[in-house]
Amino acid sequence: MKNSLIIVVVLLLSISFFSLRKAEKQTAYTDFVIPKGWPKPVYDFKNNKLTEEGFELGRSLFYDPLLSRDSTISCASCHLQYTGFAHTDHALSHGIDGKIGTRNAMPIVNLAWTKLFHWDGGVTSLEVQPINPITNPLEMDNTLPNVLTKLKQSLKYKKMFYRAFGDSIPTTKTLLKAITQFTVALESSNSKFDKVMRHEKGVFFTEQEGNGFELFKKNCASCHRDPLFTNDRFADNGLPLDTDYKDYGRVVITQNEKDSFNFRVPTLRNIEKTFPYMHDGRFTKLREVISFYTDGKVNRRTLAKELKKPIRMDEKEKKDLIAFLLTLTDTEFLYNPKFAYPKS
Repeated sequence: MKNSLIIVVVLLLSISFFSLRKAEKQTAYTDFVIPKGWPKPVYDFKNNKLTEEGFELGRSLFYDPLLSRDSTISCASCHLQYTGFAHTDHALSHGIDGKIGTRNAMPIVNLAWTKLFHWDGGVTSLEVQPINPITNPLEMDNTLPNVLTKLKQSLKYKKMFYRAFGDSIPTTKTLLKAITQFTVALESSNSKFDKVMRHEKGVFFTEQEGNGFELFKKNCASCHRDPLFTNDRFADNGLPLDTDYKDYGRVVITQNEKDSFNFRVPTLRNIEKTFPYMHDGRFTKLREVISFYTDGKVNRRTLAKELKKPIRMDEKEKKDLIAFLLTLTDTEFLYNPKFAYPKS
């Protein structure tokens, strides 16, 4: 009887130990922490609970060119981690067969706080968003049935889908939920700016960065509000109409003339790394962007009210503002192995 009791105790301790180890492992991959002082996310995690298995499946899918028609283009082809999950090689995104898209690939970051997606807000759900690049003829040029057929033929993915969702047969629903578990976890909140705001020991703005922060609050913060550095809205920033695609922005979605020239107000987090800038990638340098706002805006009827008043800055002030913008670079996010190409 005594020996039996000892065996039971040992078994219980072993189960507790391995359960704890599993919980620790899951925490390393799946805990989504809302930074102190940040607003509540708009994404509903109750309908797609983050799990280690779901996250790892989503990460594998994100980096896998299998999703494209000829298995040459992955999500990561246009969204590279070390450039803030944006695309810096070209002004416009490049897809299958060398085809060129019509807009610059946006950075993928802090999507849990985003209501509408793409430059024009044409997608209303993070879980639906992957359908666009997968089926767009200028991007992956595939169909969801074809993607599912490929996945069903993969022993690796059959095992991963079973571990994540309890069914080895992938469906459109589980495919999209898995990709979302990865992309919604791409949270950036540990830049120098964040550390200064948290009053971390030994972290301070330089005089130049501090001056730039004051200039930012005066000239930029009405649209690029911290901590997300976007107001999650769409606006006409006065950018002259592009001559190649004549892209009028959100008006194509809403059919409301007031939305002419309206594009998403992008986040400025990791802005140092997410060039080129604007929906058509026409600017490659931050100084070009700032000079546009001081000297290049088109003062048309739909121009955002926040930009009606001229912005005046001398060269020193522009340099100070850029110095502040560089404090929004989150190196830990850009090189976090958790978000990198999976090793297996």
